[in-house]
Parts: sequence; C-alpha cells; structure tokens
Amino acid sequence: MGEDGDTSAFNISYTNFFLVGFPGLREWQPLLVLPLTFLYVTIISANVLVIHTVVAQRSLHQPMYMLIALLLAVNICAATAVMPKMLEGFVHYANPMSLHGCLDQMFFIYFTLLDYNILLAMALDRYVAICHPLHYTDLITSHLLGVLAILALTRSLEVAVPLVVLTSRGRFCQTMVIRHFACEYIALLSIACGDLTFNKGLGLTMRLVTVTLDLALLGTSYTRIIYAAFWISSGRAQAKALHTCGSHLLVILTIYLSGLSTSIVFQVAKTVSPDVQNLLSAIYLLLPGSLNPIIYGVQTREIRQHVEKMLYGNKSAQEVGEKPETAEYESGGATARVKGLYQLGKLGL
Repeated sequence: MGEDGDTSAFNISYTNFFLVGFPGLREWQPLLVLPLTFLYVTIISANVLVIHTVVAQRSLHQPMYMLIALLLAVNICAATAVMPKMLEGFVHYANPMSLHGCLDQMFFIYFTLLDYNILLAMALDRYVAICHPLHYTDLITSHLLGVLAILALTRSLEVAVPLVVLTSRGRFCQTMVIRHFACEYIALLSIACGDLTFNKGLGLTMRLVTVTLDLALLGTSYTRIIYAAFWISSGRAQAKALHTCGSHLLVILTIYLSGLSTSIVFQVAKTVSPDVQNLLSAIYLLLPGSLNPIIYGVQTREIRQHVEKMLYGNKSAQEVGEKPETAEYESGGATARVKGLYQLGKLGL
C-alpha cells in the first residue's frame, strides 16, 4: 500500500482500538449517559409499540403498514448497532473495540441503509395507490412485496459488504484511537496507512450513486402522485390524497437531509471539529429511529387509533370515524380515481 521506502511505517497494524466519541466533552460524557439511555429506551419502546400494533391488528395487515413496520424494525437495528457501545464509551471514556468487533458494527451500520430501499418500496406503493387505485390490489401483491424485500436486502448487502471487506484488508498503523463513537467507514480510514484514494473514492461513489438514484426515483414517484392528486375535483378528496403521502415525504426529508449534512461535513473535515462531525453522525444514525414512530404513529390515522385504543381504552380511539364520503366524491371527471382513493382511505392508506 505504500512506497518501498516507507515500509517501516507499515510494520504494525493495530487490531484493537479505543473509541473516543466526543474528545472535547471528556468531562461531560458521564452526564450524558442517563439522557442517552432514556433516548435509547424511548426509541426501542416507540418503534416496538407501532410494530406490535401493526402485527396485532388484522385490519393493518396491508402492504403499506407492513412496510412501515419493517422500516421501524430497521430503526431498532440501527439504534442497537450504535447506542450500547456509545453508552459504554461515555462511561469509560476510551471504549475498547477489536477489529472484528469494528467490522461487525460497520456491517450493521451500513446494512441498515435498508431503510432507503424501504422508502423506495413505499413510494411505489403510494404511486399505485394514488395513480392507479382501482388496480391497487391486483398490482401490490404479497409476491411483489417479497420480490421488493429481496431486492432491498441485496442492495443493502451490495453497499455493506464491499466496505467491510475493503476495510478488513487495510492496515491501521497511525494510532489505536478512533475519534468517533462508532466504527464508521470514514472513521477507520482516518487512522489507516498508505494510499487511500481508492477507498475514499469508493465510499463517495457509492454514496453519490445510491442517493442520486434514490432521489430520482422518489422525485419521479411523488411528482406523479402530486400531479394525479390535483386532477381530483373534490377539494376534500384532494387533501386526503396529499395527506396520505405527507408522512412519507417528512421521513424522506429527515433521512436524506441528515445523511447529506453528514457527508458534506466529512468532505470539509479539516475545518470542522471531531465533536461536530460526531454529533452530525449521531443525528444521522439516531434521528430516524426517534422521529419515524412519532410521524407514522400520529400521521397514519388507522395506526394512531389502534395505538390510542391500546394505551387508553376504547373511549379515546372512539369512533373518530369519518362519515361516508362516497356521495361527495362522486362529482367530477376523476370519479373512478376518487372511488379508489376512498376505498384505500377506508384502510387508512
């Protein structure tokens, strides 16, 4: 990996490291253990609550809700891959981690980019629901969901495996100290030896290709959805069609904007302190798991009603039922589409 004259620099390759999450907050880190533990428990509890609601209620055994449950399960995996070791580091300051442990954690961190792929599946589901509602049950089948799940898993593995394999073949001779709370790819590159042009280029290329393709597909899907919604003559039906995608767009903005800000900061890392970089990484890794169950639990009417019924009993989930809207929806040139939307609306979609 280096020039012949520099081989002495590479005689040592560390296989055990110390994670130092926030170097500038050494004295304050023990004080963060309690609030971060509370955050972790809240993330797990909120996501599990919504997942349990979807699994327990037969009326929620629909493609959209199952995709939401899968997304929240990924949120739990992402938080669990990061938070326990982060908390251990805050207790001991220098958190020991073997190279194998680092590679395992790196794999799970990048494998949980599966949430990007689930958002694409959600966009497809919403596109069919809004633009082709009368064919929804024919097109969105369990077989199609199985195919999409396999594609999502394959795509996530195509990101995680190359990064882990490439890192496992590297040499780490600069220091044993990783100035980060987790074994992210860029954190390990910062202590690696030799010419890292290819390694950095691979990571950046994979991120650009993934994000560019995802945003192109998501943008196309939701543009068509909004266009179709404005053809609906009934203002109430139009609002219903747009509202059904609002939670998904909010989640998409949360995930992609936090990821984009992290990437930008790492590109100008020399001018940004490690604490700021690590804070942005923590937001990127933990924010979706914190917000997604709230967004879906509040914005998705059927899930919200069942959660309220579970937590507070029948009175609170009452029968917030909406009056039949078929008569109102019958007007205008988009009658068939609106009828389809109404049928989906009865399922809370």
